[in-house]
Amino acid sequence: MTSTQRDIEVSYDVSNEFFRLWLDDRMHYTSASFLTGQESLEEAQINKCRILADYAQVTPDKLVLDIGCGWGANLEYLVSQGVKRVHGITLSTEQHQEIVARKLSGVWTKVIDYKDYEPTEKYDALISIEMIDHLCSPAQAREGKAVDLYRTYFQKLHGWVKPGACFGFQAILRNRVPRTRKDLEDLAFTADVIFPGGLNPRLEELVAAVNPYWEVLQLRTQRESYGKTTGEWLRRLREHAEPIRQKWGEELYRDYERYLDTCVRGFKNHWSSDVQMQLRQIPE
Repeated sequence: MTSTQRDIEVSYDVSNEFFRLWLDDRMHYTSASFLTGQESLEEAQINKCRILADYAQVTPDKLVLDIGCGWGANLEYLVSQGVKRVHGITLSTEQHQEIVARKLSGVWTKVIDYKDYEPTEKYDALISIEMIDHLCSPAQAREGKAVDLYRTYFQKLHGWVKPGACFGFQAILRNRVPRTRKDLEDLAFTADVIFPGGLNPRLEELVAAVNPYWEVLQLRTQRESYGKTTGEWLRRLREHAEPIRQKWGEELYRDYERYLDTCVRGFKNHWSSDVQMQLRQIPE
């Protein structure tokens, strides 16, 4: 089965305070976009938000939905750009509490599975940042169900928007398989312990799944950007090693150090990548 709410809690509900120690100041937990290579992590995260908002053709008067909205960093960015009405859905209660605490003007959020969400009005624009890796489990992928699960997602979203609306979409990708036992064990650890129930899609699966509901207008990959992002997260985690050990214990620290170190190696060695896509709804 796909990621359950319990799986999401394992991945994201450790403690908002814990994640705040090593993410950027607004708590983006997705790849930043390093366009020059000289940006700070904070600047590169804003680049990411701007790219996806441009892909979604967001303007201040449009009603925008962020699917898998995390701690609200992208919602906050949209508000800062003058967007008057922004909705967000998430499965994480801890993340939702953080969004509420931010008191963002014009923002409405709800803890709900996307499969159960029924909008009361059509959206002008959609954004989703690395949420789709929670839709297909490794077991389902082995059974050949991945494309159908992703297509169900894109079909449902197709019905949520006005004709011809645009969608700024970002996803982590799985590429080639590591060759050493240690690398395979580290990837399995990340999947089983840090992100249970989820699996990163392959690029070709996504391109197949958007049809016949969405047209791909633009597509860019940013493997190196995610390598820089996870490298900076790892540096900040290690910088706060002692307070993390004291408050949450040695095991949690070692688990996250192993996970982030695996991510850095994964993007460097092409095990993983990241994609940003501009999609446009194909009217019925």
